[in-house]
Amino acid sequence: MNTVDKLKNICNEIAEKKGQDIKVIDISEISVLADYLVITGGTNKNQVQAICDNVEEKLGKEGIHPGHVEGYSSGNWILLDYSDVIVHIFNEEDRLFYDLERLWQDGKEVDIKSI
Repeated sequence: MNTVDKLKNICNEIAEKKGQDIKVIDISEISVLADYLVITGGTNKNQVQAICDNVEEKLGKEGIHPGHVEGYSSGNWILLDYSDVIVHIFNEEDRLFYDLERLWQDGKEVDIKSI
């Protein structure tokens, strides 16, 4: 699965679990960490974990597994590292506090409808 297909699947699975305000940022020209960041939110711990589970399950069926997962047990901020795509799933409060969109403002925001 190429990066764009992976990105589509991730965004679709987030949307399926009603992830809030999905943002995709192309960081390929400003960072070696990944090509894209996906940032979304959930209203509570259960929703944040459900979004994570949905993404992992869908990509897992395609044989794609994250190299690293952080924060699942707390459910405040879960990070899924798929090497070329890093997914951040926040609760509302932590998303506002960490404001990754501002930190990565030098990246290019991608219209998810165009993916």
